[in-house]
Amino acid sequence: MIGGGFQNIFKIPELKRRVLYTLGLLAVYRIGVHVPAPGIDAVALASFFARAKGTILGLFDMFSGGALERLSVFALGIMPYISASIILQLLTVVIPHLERLSKEGEQGRKKITQYTRYGTVVLSIIQGFGISVGLESMTSPGGAPIVITPGWEFRIMTVITLTAGTAFIMWLGEQITERGIGNGISLIIFAGIVARMPQAVGNTFRLLSTGEMGIFLILILIVFMVAVVGFIIFVEQGQRRIPVQYAKRVVGRKMYGGQSTHLPLKINTAGVIPAIFASSIIMFPATVASFIKVPWMQGVAAAMRPGNAVYELLYVGFIFFFCYFYTAVTFNPVDVADNMKKHGGYIPGIRPGKRTADYIDRVLTRITLGGAIYVSTVCVLPSILISKFNVPFYFGGTALLIVVGVAIDTVAQIESHMLTRHYEGFLKKGGARMKGRY
Repeated sequence: MIGGGFQNIFKIPELKRRVLYTLGLLAVYRIGVHVPAPGIDAVALASFFARAKGTILGLFDMFSGGALERLSVFALGIMPYISASIILQLLTVVIPHLERLSKEGEQGRKKITQYTRYGTVVLSIIQGFGISVGLESMTSPGGAPIVITPGWEFRIMTVITLTAGTAFIMWLGEQITERGIGNGISLIIFAGIVARMPQAVGNTFRLLSTGEMGIFLILILIVFMVAVVGFIIFVEQGQRRIPVQYAKRVVGRKMYGGQSTHLPLKINTAGVIPAIFASSIIMFPATVASFIKVPWMQGVAAAMRPGNAVYELLYVGFIFFFCYFYTAVTFNPVDVADNMKKHGGYIPGIRPGKRTADYIDRVLTRITLGGAIYVSTVCVLPSILISKFNVPFYFGGTALLIVVGVAIDTVAQIESHMLTRHYEGFLKKGGARMKGRY
């Protein structure tokens, strides 16, 4: 049972230490979110972000856990690190040197990680400078300047502060991954999103007390959120298992192989990356258009806001594109087929080699279509309902995907630690185990 499972966590010294270490570093991150960068009028900045919802600034503020809204030392969040990681993954496909490094095992992985850190610092400097210059030209709705003393002193100080903050978050994430439990970078994003949930729930009940929302509508909202979470859990653990048979071979007097296994292909191989990329691409022109005081540009900005038909159609189109693109980048059927052939494995009825690679590619293409439909539904449907029915709930589709996916992965890692030491996990005895992200 779940209660017994949590008690068993603290019976394993190593797992207890890892969990407490993770919680401690996440607490350090949340404290840093509230440390403001110098030279900013906090009141004017808060009023400015109040009208920035639905733009690229609102999206980044969500992933930074409210740090951008306060312009804290962690204002850039972990997004530069994620962007650098994705850029390195994409360059691995086109640059032979990076491709060789990716196949050199632990040493190659360390070298790519080092390149990713350098890229993170470069992106943080560029974004920090852009934010500092942009803030100097922005004012609150009342006309108050956001920057107290504009100039190069403010720009240099902001770049140094924000870059150092991102580097520190990157270090926190790596320490959690190495010494804690779960994926550190994912848990930092998870903590930033979940930290804002109490505020959203409190705002919902405030509207209930003022009569702006009825109790019936809130009950429908709760049922809908539970159903969406259940749907995400169901699909995130969904796999297409391709049977694999290994031929028997004799070594000396012993016979090896002959066992049957399977190749698991996740329905949503790309994870939440398509939703993040699609949101960023679509919201960027909306953000630029909103600052240009030209009538037709203001019309473009209105059309590109969440809930509008143009926005939702473009959003779905980009999600489909990035689902297929990112899956093609991260999963190579040819390499899988070659490795299978080297170890004497084959798919029954399929000839090893190119035929096997073509078969895996065909299956992956089909299930990726289902994954793209699933991601589009989860991301678009809540925003449509919120915009049409004016439901002021913060936990939208992209945030739900991240929160549920990270929670599944973390619980799966805790389960594996407990089961390897013969402890009962979170689930009941004899039941199915939690399967993490493949």
